[in-house]
Parts: sequence; C-alpha cells; structure tokens
Amino acid sequence: SNPFEVKVNRQKFNILGRKTKNDVGLPGVSRSKAIKKRTQTLLKEYKEREKTNVFRDKRFGEYNTKISPEEKMIRRFTLERQQNYGKKNIYNLNEDEELTHYGQSLAEIEKLNDIVDSDSDTEERGTLSAELTAAHFGGGGGLLRKKASSGQQDEEEEKPKSRKELIEEMIAKSKQEKQERQTRRESALELTEKLDNDWKEIQTLIARKPPKSERKDKEVEKPKPDEYDMIVRELGFEMKAKPSERLKTEEELAKEEQARLQKLEADRLRRMRGIDEQTNKKKPSHVSADDLADGFILDKDDRRLLSYKDGKINIENEDEEEKQEEEEEEEDGKEDSEDEEESAEESANEDEEDVAADSHSDLESDLESEEEAAESKEQKKCKTNKNESQDVEELDPKMKAAESELPYTFAVPESYEIFKSLLAGRTIEQQLIILERIQKCNHPSLAVGNKAKLEKLFGFLLEYIGELAALDLPELRTIDKLILPLYNLCQMFPEAASDSIKFILRDAAHDMGEVIEVKGRATFPGLDMLIYLKITSLLFPTSDFWHPVVTPAFIYMSQLLTKCRITTLQDVIKGLFICCLFLEYVSLSKRFVPELINFLLGVLHISLPKKQAQGYTVVHPFTPVGKNLELLLVCDKKDLESWQKQNLPLSIVTRLKETSRTEMNHVRLSCLALCFDLIKKCAAVYESLPSFHEIMHPVRILLTHHVPANEYPEKLQELYHSALKELENKVKHYTPLICEKKKPVPLKQYTPKIVKVLEFGRKQGGSKKEQERKQLIQKHKRELKGAIREIRKDNQFLARMQLSEIMERDSERKRKVKELLGSLATQEGEWKAMKRKK
Repeated sequence: SNPFEVKVNRQKFNILGRKTKNDVGLPGVSRSKAIKKRTQTLLKEYKEREKTNVFRDKRFGEYNTKISPEEKMIRRFTLERQQNYGKKNIYNLNEDEELTHYGQSLAEIEKLNDIVDSDSDTEERGTLSAELTAAHFGGGGGLLRKKASSGQQDEEEEKPKSRKELIEEMIAKSKQEKQERQTRRESALELTEKLDNDWKEIQTLIARKPPKSERKDKEVEKPKPDEYDMIVRELGFEMKAKPSERLKTEEELAKEEQARLQKLEADRLRRMRGIDEQTNKKKPSHVSADDLADGFILDKDDRRLLSYKDGKINIENEDEEEKQEEEEEEEDGKEDSEDEEESAEESANEDEEDVAADSHSDLESDLESEEEAAESKEQKKCKTNKNESQDVEELDPKMKAAESELPYTFAVPESYEIFKSLLAGRTIEQQLIILERIQKCNHPSLAVGNKAKLEKLFGFLLEYIGELAALDLPELRTIDKLILPLYNLCQMFPEAASDSIKFILRDAAHDMGEVIEVKGRATFPGLDMLIYLKITSLLFPTSDFWHPVVTPAFIYMSQLLTKCRITTLQDVIKGLFICCLFLEYVSLSKRFVPELINFLLGVLHISLPKKQAQGYTVVHPFTPVGKNLELLLVCDKKDLESWQKQNLPLSIVTRLKETSRTEMNHVRLSCLALCFDLIKKCAAVYESLPSFHEIMHPVRILLTHHVPANEYPEKLQELYHSALKELENKVKHYTPLICEKKKPVPLKQYTPKIVKVLEFGRKQGGSKKEQERKQLIQKHKRELKGAIREIRKDNQFLARMQLSEIMERDSERKRKVKELLGSLATQEGEWKAMKRKK
C-alpha cells in the first residue's frame, strides 16, 4: 500500500476505556470503491434510461371496465397530442402526423383511386363496380389482362389497354348505368301517378258512409292522454317570459306621483269652475282632398334658447313663456271681440244712413227684410240661451262634487294652527289621504326645502295626536289610524323623529321632578303621555342594550312606577298600562325590571283586606299602613257573581268618575284579572334567569297564603290558578355554591433541596425516554447529512459522465471535420494540378 494514501486520525487525548474505530483511514481506496460501485449501478441506470426489454401495455384504460370506449378514445387522442406537442428538435415540421377522415388517410383519399358516382341519388350511391373492385383489391391485373368476349370462341389474348383507355371505358359505363337508373325512376313515377288517378276514380264508387249507430259501435275508445303529455302541452301553451321594465328609483316614483296629483288637481279645479273639457278641444276643420297644405305660415318663432340647470335641461323658462303667450292670446281674443262689436255698431250706423239716403220706393222691402232678420236673430238667441241654461244645469252637480272633493295637492303647513285647521272637520279616511298627499307632493327629492318641512310635519302630527288623547272623550281610533303616517315619516327622518320624542320625554321628566321637589310626591301623567310611550315602542327598536330614545323612555316609566303615589283607581289602571308597556319593551331582550315585579306585588297587596304583610315586603309607592290599602277590595257578593271577564279600555280612565258602584267593582276585578295575567307573562319572560325563584318568591307567598281565591268568580279563579301554576312549575337553573375541593397542603419539612448543577458543553442525563429521543434526533441528523452527501456525489459523478460523453462527441466531430477538410484539400490540389497541365 502507498503510505501517502494512508490518513492517520490523531486524537488530542488518550482516554482509558474508549475504543477507537477509525484511527487510520484510506481515502483513495474508499473513493475508488465508490466510483466502481457507481459505475456498476448508477451509470448503468443512466445509460439504460430510455431502453426497455419488457413489453408493457401502456394504452390508457385498456383494462379499466368503468370507462366507456368513447371516453377511452378521447383520452388516448389527447395524450397522443400532448406527447407530440413538445417538438424534439427545431427542424421538426410535423411530418410524422397523419391526418385522417373517417379512419382513412387524407393522403390516400387525394389519389382519387375510388371513383364514386356522386350524381346518383339512388340507394346504390357510393358503391363500387365489380371491375373497379377487381382492379384495386385483386392486384390490378384484371384490367391489364385481355378480356375474352362472350360471343367469340377463340381464347387468343389481345393487346393490353392503357390506363387512359381503361378510365374512359369506366366513365362511359358509369354514365350508361346512371342513364338507366334515371329511366327506371321516371317510369316508376309515371306508373304511380297512373295508379293514383285510377284509385281516385274507383274510390268514389267504393266510398259509403255507414250509419251513426254502426259508427258508434265501431268507434274505438281513444286512449287518455298521459300526465307527461298533458304537462308538455301546457308548457307549449305557456306564456314565455318577457323582458320587464327597469325598476324606477325613489326620486322617479316621487316625480311621477307628484305629476299625477297635479294633473288630478287641475282637473278638479276645472270641474269646480264649470269649464267643460269638450269646449276646450278644438274641432278639426274640414280639409278637402285637393288641399295641398301650402297655406302654412309661421306666425311666431318657436325656437328656444337651450339652457341647463344642475346638469338638466331647463324647462321652466319654456313653461313660463307658454303661459305668457296663452295670457296674451286671451287678451288678444278679448280685444278682438270688442273691436268686432265696435265695428258691427259702426257698420249698423252706416247702413242706417245709407238706407235714409235711398229712395222711398225700396223702403218697404228693406223693412220687411229687417224684420225677418230680427226674428231669426231672436230665435237663435233663444236657442243659445236654452242650451246655455241646460249646460249650466248639467255642470252644477259636477261643480258641487268638485268643490266637496279633497284637493289633490297640498302644501306643507308652516304652523300647527294651519295643520289643525287642515284636518279639522274631516273624517279619519280624509285625514289619512291629506297626510299621504302632503308627503307625496312634497317629497324630499323634489325640492331642496321639502326635507325640513316634512320634519316639522312629524312634530305637528305628534302634537295633534297628543291633543286628541287629552280630550274628555279621547279619539283612540283616530290615533290608531294616524300611527301609520307617523311611522312613515319616522322612517324617512329618524333623527328628527327621535329629537321630537326626546323633547317630549325631557319635558315630562322635568315636570315630574319639579312636582316631587314641591310636593314630595308625583302623580301619574295624562293619557297623552301614556300614548306617547306606546308610540315610542312602535317607532323605535326596544331590544337594543342602549338607545337614544327608548332608554330615556325606559327610565321615565320606571320612575313613574316608583315615585307616583297610588291614591285612586285611575292610578292603578295607569300603572297596569305601564306594566304592559314594560313587558312589551322587554319581550325580546328579556331584561329584568324590578319595578314591574314590585308594582304587581303592590297591586295584589291592595286587593286584600287590611292586615299586616307577612312573608313579603311592600315597597314604595305602596305602603303597608294607610288609607288607600283596600283600593281593589270587593266585598259585595252580587258584584262578584255578576262580573264577567273583559278587557280594560284605556278610555275608561277619563269616565271612571261617572260610573256606578257595581261598575266600579267590576273594574276592580278586571284590574285584578289583568294583574294575574301580567304575573303569568312575567314568569314566561323571566324563567331563564338563575334567580327567578328568589325574585318571584314574595309573589308566590302572597298568592298561596293571603289571596282569598275561593271568594272570586270562576273565571278569576282560573286566572289565579294558571298564574300560580306557572310560578311553581319552573325548574331551577342553578346549583348551590360549594367550596372547591383541593388537595391538603402538606406540612413544611426541613429536608435539603438538591439542585442539579448544569455543566456547559456536556450532555445532561435525563429520563430513559428523553435519552432515546435525543439519540433518535442525533441519528436522524447524521443520516440526513450522509444522504445529502451521497446525493451530491451522485450528481457530481453523473456530471462527469455527461461531460465525458460531450467531449467524446466533440472529438469525433473534430476528427471527421479534419478528414473532410483534408479530402477537400487533396481534391483542390489535384484540380489545380490538372489546370496547370492544361
């Protein structure tokens, strides 16, 4: 071995007990072994990369039964095109691709070997004659050999015919066959026509209509149409979809509505003034057939100056000019009529003078003619007066109807007094129509200032509703109908609507605060304020956590239930109405309202006889001791028996003082029934609260232990039992609090704590799993590095092999080029030598 190829791996320190594996290395030997191994394996694979010694069926989907034959052919064709797509060298002119038509090559079809008679329309079109098939499929020797004639007996061979003669003979035969087919077809047509004519002559003799009785017997029942056939016929007769018109914008709809109302208002005013529409229409003047219409004269210049305003054509100037022209025409008409009257008077005076100047002989005839003319004029005047009187009589009811009819256009009132006078004396339907027309005629998109005007209209309408509610007999039905236009205005202008209602709530809260400061207690507001609170829930969302309008209303209602003293039955009814509003407000959000539960508890308390409250506490505004403790107590048995369940109308608050004692007791029982119903609804709303049972505990105690349910009527007892059942059947949604279980804390012991000192650069020992994991990680790193190193060496080996192949090809090419140049040089020398000899 060569000592220079030996590499000694020296160690810095000799460690006892450590075995050394690679003290001496042989890098040259290992390199030669690696090269030899690669030549036997990698190089062999490289050289045989495009060679195969096994036949494999690589046709796509050959053994796949799930794919249809058509799909197989399509996929195979696409794969073939994909393979041929990448050209192997730059001079590939796609010569290998062969175009086909119905499985035949286009190159073979272009040779025109198969002569097909395309002129014939019979069934034999495209068929080949026997001679042609014998010539092409029998080797072509049949046509070149001599043909023995049928009439000749000797079998001497004739001279072979040329190709041109054979083709001419074939063409002549094909023409002859075509002619024969044509004659056969014509003869067949003549025969069919003759047969048809004969059949028509015989058919008249054969035809005989059977009697109706026989026909009915022979008639076969027609099969009923199938459901599918019926649906197909229906679809055939269905209307096809037509393109619809473009959806109009809100501004376009508002303009159309304004134009419609203006037109209707103009018609109403015309009818009210008694102007007949037919008189305004000009009757068409008679035009003869020979009129050439050459008398057309331009009386005025109709041209307009084109102007734009805000990106649109300015039409206002044109309308104003047209109006001015119409006024001028009317004035001119009046002046013309005056001039005609004056001219008529002058002509009459002249005629009189002329008559006086004439001879007396013609006087009698003139007087007779004048008398006749005067009589005719008087008759005409009488007729015209009668016609006018008839027209006036006909127009009078139309004028009265137009005057009583509502105008179609309204301006937005500028003050509340004008608004009130506009609606005064009108029915509910008329008031709604007026409000609707005000909104349509003054839409915000039609003019700039309409938005501010309609915002004022919302305030006027709100004030009007409050005034209707504050009457001695409140018009609740009218208020109910007016909510719809109020809601529409709120949707159009939500900010102005919220400001208006917030202003009302602020004033009411401020007034209540002043009364509390002066008197120490407040009273329930009027019916108008209660209706405003109801309108708030209709106009704005009540389920929000915080709302700029609903939240102040919420706070104001809670203050009403806590700060207003209960002294009369009207106060109880108003408080129950506020409780109903509270339930309506929290129906979606399920927000807990303690004032609501306390008020219902107090209402039940004042329906009991005077005794000390046990098991529950009564909070403000109710008191455990006082003079108003038995407001809802009913002791009369007759009134208890005669009571029937009915809803409490809100208008009863104003007329409660005029009612009798029996009616008062009936109202008390109705309030108690409403209280039971509200308790039931509260249980349904708040059942999901964890503290539901604790909240309803005082109410349940009062119902079970204190309320004398046996004395109440049957319907009231049913309400009582349903409310109590609703409270008792609710399941508890919480578990009692229990201290969390913890491991006992051990006593402190004074044993030393051993801390492992970590040494830098040394592998720290751990558990067995950790050591195995670290070993695996280390082994993986080592193997990864070795694999990368081997791949790098394989790539270098292949690169060297490729370079050696390229160098061999280059050297071979250089050698051949050198040989060619040498042979050319010798030829050149020989040619020059021959040239010199010459």
